[in-house]
Amino acid sequence: MRQGGMATAEVYRRTVTLLGREKLRAALLASTGVAIAVVQLAEPVIFGRMVDRLAQGSGAFALIGLWAAFGLFGIFASAVTAVASDRLAHRARLAALGEAYSRAITLPIAYHASKGTGTVVRAILAGTDALFALWLGILREQLTALAGIVLLIPTAISLDPRMAMILVVLGAVYLAINILVIRKTREGQAQVETYSGQLYGRVGDVLGNVTVVQSYSRFAREMQAMRQMTAKLLAAQYPVLTWWGLLTVLTRAAATITMVVIFAAGAILAQRGEISVGEIVSFGAFAGLMVGQLDRLSAFVGNVFRATPVIRSYFDLLDAPAEVDDRPDAEALAQPVLGHVAYRDVTYRFAASEQGVFDLSFEALPGQTIALVGPTGSGKTTTLALLQRLRQPDAGTILIDGQDIGAVTLASLRANIAVVFQEAGLFNRSIAENIRIGRPDATDAEVEQAARLAEAHPFILRKPGAYGFVIGERGNALSGGERQRIAIARAVLKNAPILILDEATSALDPATEARIKRAIDKLRANRTTLIIAHRLSTVASADQILVLDGGRIVERGTFRELAGQDGLFAHLVREGAIVEPKEG
Repeated sequence: MRQGGMATAEVYRRTVTLLGREKLRAALLASTGVAIAVVQLAEPVIFGRMVDRLAQGSGAFALIGLWAAFGLFGIFASAVTAVASDRLAHRARLAALGEAYSRAITLPIAYHASKGTGTVVRAILAGTDALFALWLGILREQLTALAGIVLLIPTAISLDPRMAMILVVLGAVYLAINILVIRKTREGQAQVETYSGQLYGRVGDVLGNVTVVQSYSRFAREMQAMRQMTAKLLAAQYPVLTWWGLLTVLTRAAATITMVVIFAAGAILAQRGEISVGEIVSFGAFAGLMVGQLDRLSAFVGNVFRATPVIRSYFDLLDAPAEVDDRPDAEALAQPVLGHVAYRDVTYRFAASEQGVFDLSFEALPGQTIALVGPTGSGKTTTLALLQRLRQPDAGTILIDGQDIGAVTLASLRANIAVVFQEAGLFNRSIAENIRIGRPDATDAEVEQAARLAEAHPFILRKPGAYGFVIGERGNALSGGERQRIAIARAVLKNAPILILDEATSALDPATEARIKRAIDKLRANRTTLIIAHRLSTVASADQILVLDGGRIVERGTFRELAGQDGLFAHLVREGAIVEPKEG
């Protein structure tokens, strides 16, 4: 059966396969489950014979002792299995969560942009929760229930084939009802997951922009949109819940009718002398046991089909193709890295689009500064994303010290590049932790020195707890200039030979920009620097300025050379897109 995308059977197979990490423990628990099923099956047989012995007035103490022993063993084995299964399922859940988290943070930005943070978070958290529930069901109950039913039918037939047929009919009724409900709810459950994903995406989108919501008085509209999405979710959910509720009613009715038929048929056969009272009692217990096992299996099957869409989302995340990955023969970037960067006829085109960058050729010698300017959408960010291998060129090569970066490991490449983004990219952690992202093993003295070079030390000392001050989500407890100086300190601490500045002083006031510029000038010293700039006065001191338009380099030269021509760069200066530096 298929609910769009991966088939339900394949989802279930992969779910079970993930337990392979703890194969021996899972196999042991499976064996224990079968043993529990044997014990549960033996109890009704022993109990029936015990009743017959008592009815005949003969000694039944041995059977009573055996019955008690089986019962106690079953209780003990069930308790051990429950605890061990719980622990194994928890370990497997955390391992699955770690795998999905690891995958999510390595997927390209385009994936996150298209899915939305809320949807990705739901795929990880709801997906691993659903996996946990299924694993627990498999290890605790499903194997025992399956083994119990498989063993119960031949055991019942060996006692009395006629009475056994009543149990077979009960099993067939359960199966038919479950198939009916699954077919009726399959598409509805897929719709529920779609609406749930949209709802989570909306929540993540709004909470990520709560300042905008408050500033533009969007509360009423956002709540109205939320109510509409909730209404759609409930409209899809209610029919599914109704069908599963109906399943419970029908199976309960089938179980009750079966018990009545068991004792009615047993009474008739007993009158004929064709069955003993003890055997009737055994079949009554068989019926109760079978109903219990069928109920467990029915509930489990229902959980599988309800959980399939969200687990499918989890596996879709794991299976999402990475745009960039290490080659099997990739080697580390040769050390020491001097920082000689060269683009050779590099082209990258976005999927299903004519946009991208085309035939880029330029180089930055060690210690040089190259500035990239141009209108919005001209390809500046894409150009430098290719250097970090956030994207893979369709044609051409990018070299660092003569090595093709496509043939080196991502870890070694990115270890030698420091980036200061337009958005500082800070975490809801302490100032020290945010700076240490540049080098996790740095000492406190090294962190402080980096902060001093970034002109961040004085304001850090004014914060409660100084370097231990937690800066809030995205650094919201800091001003824009403070956030940028923390980001610069992070890059200083990393001490990489290649530096990328992605509009690092955009939209800052002149006084703050001056402080940031001083920090950046210290950071640039003896490093190959590539700058994306609109307002950066460092454009003036760049060794070369590349002017991009439509993804191509249309002009190149120094600030004075380009400003003196009647080209695109001069036009940008006149329009104020590039702030011309003042003399002196």
